[in-house]
Amino acid sequence: MEQNNNSLAQNETPHESQNIRPARLASVDIVRGAVMILMALDHVRDYFSNARVSPLDLSQTTVALFFTRWVTHFCAPAFILLAGTSAFLWASGRGKSKAELARFLLTRGLWLVVLELTVVRFAWSFSLDYKVSLAQVIWAIGWSMIALTGLVFLPNWLTLTFATVMIAGHNLLDQISPGYNSFFGGLWIVLHQPGMIEPLPRHQLFVLYPLIPWIGVIALGYTLGPLFLKEQSERRKWFLGIGLGLTLAFIAIRALNTYGDPIHWSEQQDGIFTFLSFINVEKYPPSLLFLLVTLGPTLIALALLDRPLSPLVRPVAIFGRVPLFFYVIHLFLIHALAAGLYFAQHGQADWLFSITWLFGAQYPPDYGYGLPGVYLIWVGIVVAVYPLCKCFADYKLQHQDWWLSYL
Repeated sequence: MEQNNNSLAQNETPHESQNIRPARLASVDIVRGAVMILMALDHVRDYFSNARVSPLDLSQTTVALFFTRWVTHFCAPAFILLAGTSAFLWASGRGKSKAELARFLLTRGLWLVVLELTVVRFAWSFSLDYKVSLAQVIWAIGWSMIALTGLVFLPNWLTLTFATVMIAGHNLLDQISPGYNSFFGGLWIVLHQPGMIEPLPRHQLFVLYPLIPWIGVIALGYTLGPLFLKEQSERRKWFLGIGLGLTLAFIAIRALNTYGDPIHWSEQQDGIFTFLSFINVEKYPPSLLFLLVTLGPTLIALALLDRPLSPLVRPVAIFGRVPLFFYVIHLFLIHALAAGLYFAQHGQADWLFSITWLFGAQYPPDYGYGLPGVYLIWVGIVVAVYPLCKCFADYKLQHQDWWLSYL
């Protein structure tokens, strides 16, 4: 990410600032790195936890298990928001025209969709049987980038309006439920309602990340791009103000308990669980309240962390500089470790070489660890991938090859 003491007008095009060659913003790398680390916790929990209940089911969960899952809610919103910001800053920092930016977004978006359905799918399953595939966060980012190719040609205020309407209003669509065996039913699953579609004969695709409102989130991130080019104290005020506003909006709208999330909060057996009910919001697709409670603190963090890079957080920033690289290698490592440990104990691990275990297939009764074990493995995974990420981050700093923009 890049900065300069000059600011851009909200409707300025990226190529109009082609003389700007600013330095990376440490705050963006730190926030992005932090959410990648949290994402690794969620994936370690998927593979290694012995809890056989939904972490967010208040009738079965514990406070520790709930928050182990809940804190990872920040990952996808922060990453997709900053993907939009990165698109703006990539163009403004390199003097690219909007047409060049659109071409980059289109090709990178298509690349991410292909990556999700091939390499990432294999990392999750260790299976070459592609009769069933998953459409998750990399899929959503890819298609959101493709949608952004058209939005970048609009005035910034119009793109912001589009993003705001999609994020704030998409819960009005919750009651729409077309027949899922029809073309429109399949299209609706891709756009707004998680579910299974059959794009090719005898090939199923489970869409966990519908594209609405993620397209709005990446568009919002793009419109925030000019703020990153303002003078430091001014942009900190902007991000702190917007972040606090979104967080307070979450509290006010959630308190009304009428709109913004398909599940209403309710009084529980004690105050702690009532609070958990209050913040327990829907991710698939992300509700208005889900995005308010995650994007608000994310913007606050961007303001508070907008300062010179401290040695204590430098490793976190490294992960933020190579997020896609981190994502792919950490999945392979987590899955390989899970299979290796189970094979060492039982002499076989066939169930971890199939996509079906991700759809609620029965875990072996003796499989998994408690939360202390999960956290210990998580720390080990993060430490193990750091040297690889550091080497790749250094390589990217020293080279300008075109293909590095796609990784």
